[in-house]
Amino acid sequence: MDLTESIAPKSDQLNAEDLLSGPRTVQVEGVTKGSAEQPVNIHLVEFPGRPFRPSKTVRRILVAAWGAEASAYVGRRMSLYRDPAVRFGGQDVGGIRVSHLSHIEKRLTLALTVTRGKRAPYVVEPLPAGPPVVTTEQANEIAADITKAADRAELDALGAQLKTFDLADHRGRLYELWKSRASELGTEQAQDAPAEGSDA
Repeated sequence: MDLTESIAPKSDQLNAEDLLSGPRTVQVEGVTKGSAEQPVNIHLVEFPGRPFRPSKTVRRILVAAWGAEASAYVGRRMSLYRDPAVRFGGQDVGGIRVSHLSHIEKRLTLALTVTRGKRAPYVVEPLPAGPPVVTTEQANEIAADITKAADRAELDALGAQLKTFDLADHRGRLYELWKSRASELGTEQAQDAPAEGSDA
């Protein structure tokens, strides 16, 4: 059996290949029912339209750490990494594993099946608290507010708001938009300023 097709990246989901550059900390936006083969879709703020479809091993970890009710997962965070030792069909094909989870108070150690008849300890560390990851909807609202900012004070307030979020993939766009609007306001304010020596 040729496994090439089975390990090819799918654009409609998060793949282990997406984590080749290193682990990613992500925030759960929602959980929906999947197919018989991949029964769980975990929608992530950082990967819109490309849900994480956890393996049975990862699902067992999530249930042990966060409970069986998937609606409770929304807003929680996890660190994902590519494990090259994940096997499928007797070959090392690589897969996505979890290293850290929010909403656990201490290290979690589970004995999980790695091969038929063999178990091994799996450790998950608590994920330190961090700023919430901005959603696409929030990012779009902030972008619209930046564009409409009437003066520098209003723009600075929006800049302070940006610092309260983990902007993830929206960071570059929002900060470029902020700098562009700051430049526009500076020009507008210079044009509105009274001429030197005038009585205004």
